[in-house]
Amino acid sequence: MIYDKYNFTVPSQKMVRLIMDTDAKNEADDQYAIVHALLSPKFDNRGFIAAHFGDWLSQTSMEDSYEEIAKILGLMNIPDDNLIFKGAPRALADESTPIPSAGAELIIKEAMSDDPRPLFVTFLGPLTDMAAALLMEPRIADRLTVIWIGGGAYPAGEPEYNLWNDIHAANVVFKSQVPVWQVPKNVYQRVMVSMAELEYRVRPHGELGKYLFEQLVAFGHTEAALRTAIRTGECWCLGDSPAVGLLLCDHEYLYDWLPAPAFSPDMRYIHERNNRPIRVYKDVNSRFTLEDFFIKLAMFTENSL
Repeated sequence: MIYDKYNFTVPSQKMVRLIMDTDAKNEADDQYAIVHALLSPKFDNRGFIAAHFGDWLSQTSMEDSYEEIAKILGLMNIPDDNLIFKGAPRALADESTPIPSAGAELIIKEAMSDDPRPLFVTFLGPLTDMAAALLMEPRIADRLTVIWIGGGAYPAGEPEYNLWNDIHAANVVFKSQVPVWQVPKNVYQRVMVSMAELEYRVRPHGELGKYLFEQLVAFGHTEAALRTAIRTGECWCLGDSPAVGLLLCDHEYLYDWLPAPAFSPDMRYIHERNNRPIRVYKDVNSRFTLEDFFIKLAMFTENSL
């Protein structure tokens, strides 16, 4: 699915295929990244995979994510036929046993296709479905690039939610040969926006903008949100948005190449120098990403009237 209702065109040589794996009902920022991806003409959106987010918020977290993705597509009047796929309902039990799913099959299908356009698979939650796909079909490792919003700050690491939801999967992916762009916690938490700006620049834009804003406000009053210091009441972290922004502009001087670490059970990094290097971002251009989203949302609303 390519949204191209703009007066500019993206050269075919710059187009990419995109699969987004999202724990969309975990909190309130995945929805912004989903909309941003759908409105970006550089992407041929090949599918959205509903990810689990553990069981402490819901016993049906993957199904909840699936329904949330469908809701976003409905608000945008985009048919969801062959665009939403169910991922694994839970984390991997170990580093050798995959959980087959429609989402993992989608990753394998796209990776093994003859389409010459680069394939990126972005993960806004755990890496479960990527690990499953690699275990099911190891040949895909050099046929795609993973962008992961997750993991703690380097060099030591720390507890981090997306990693916590499947440490085994993170180890499978990081020990593989698949190219990885990692956006760790200390970087994605810099994508800050005020509630006043969201009310002014998101809420007025139709039913979609109203929903994006109001579901975020509602989540801000939940017990999960109240426990986190980063949410002060007047600001929010749109930490999943770099998964889109880095594909629009890869921030060439804002990352380091580091040997891929492994992860300990307490989510610390184990630095194994023999692993292949991965791209680890040390900063992102938050304003570029947010402004692009705000403008595309406004233009989408105007075109829908």
